[in-house]
Amino acid sequence: MRRSLLLAALALAAMPMLGVGSAHAQATRTWISGVGDDVNPCSRTAPCKTFAGAISKTAAGGEINCLDPGGFGSVTITKSITLDCSGTFGSILSSGTNGININDSATATPGTIVVNVRGLAINGAGTGLVGINFASGFSLHLDNVIIENFNSGNANGIRFNSSTAGTKFLHVNNSFLWNNGIAPASGAGIFIQPGIAGATSVAVINNTAVEFGAQGITANAATAGVFLTVNHSSVSHNRGGGIAAQGGAQVMVTNTTVIDNSSTGVSSVGTSLVRINNSTIFGNQTGVGGGGNLRSYKNNAINGNGVDGTPVTQEILN
Repeated sequence: MRRSLLLAALALAAMPMLGVGSAHAQATRTWISGVGDDVNPCSRTAPCKTFAGAISKTAAGGEINCLDPGGFGSVTITKSITLDCSGTFGSILSSGTNGININDSATATPGTIVVNVRGLAINGAGTGLVGINFASGFSLHLDNVIIENFNSGNANGIRFNSSTAGTKFLHVNNSFLWNNGIAPASGAGIFIQPGIAGATSVAVINNTAVEFGAQGITANAATAGVFLTVNHSSVSHNRGGGIAAQGGAQVMVTNTTVIDNSSTGVSSVGTSLVRINNSTIFGNQTGVGGGGNLRSYKNNAINGNGVDGTPVTQEILN
């Protein structure tokens, strides 16, 4: 009898500990499905329905994968994570709101998270605000991402606007941004502007098309430093300019096509510095200009614009 009572007491003592452990366990890899349910554990055999449902069950530094096609809802990210829908059709429909918010400013270590997004289509349906809004973190990496139809208010396809000090990184590869922004002064396919002094932004746009937006790509260093490279990309048919450097931003445009934009194809304003290498600038209202420091490596095709414009300096190729 005494032995039975002892075993029962030990079992009761262990139960709360087991309950706490299971309630707070987070998987390194979780899964979502178009036919999933957010009450599930987000395992491969019992997937969740949305990114928002899965992220609370995914450990920091972990990964959320898409099992099959589906619309997986807007999500706010406050920890390092990978969203990967490669190999299937994963999407976010975010009318009237942002598609993905990245903001670790309220965490114990602000400005440190790393976010990867792969194989995802994000659609603002004409009333969306920002496709991907980076407010605080360390880096954002996009690969094979489509962002379209964010054109409500001061909308952007990508807004990289860090509010934490230090150097922050943006990488956009093999992606397509279309019909984002309304007013060229405030809306763009990709808008890069640090939110506070000391929050330097370093961005690389590679093999990406930015089309039919208010403005193509804007780099504004009015508050802090911006270093941008646009490589093997296309910036075309925007209602404003193509690539704009403002407020001391430093920009390199290389192996890129900038065509049929309704304002200046590549512009440098104020103290900004733009270098253009092996690129085609054609069919814009003005080819190059803006009154800032704009340099060419003598190997560009700046022709067939309403006004071609002339780079301030001709660089020497090394």
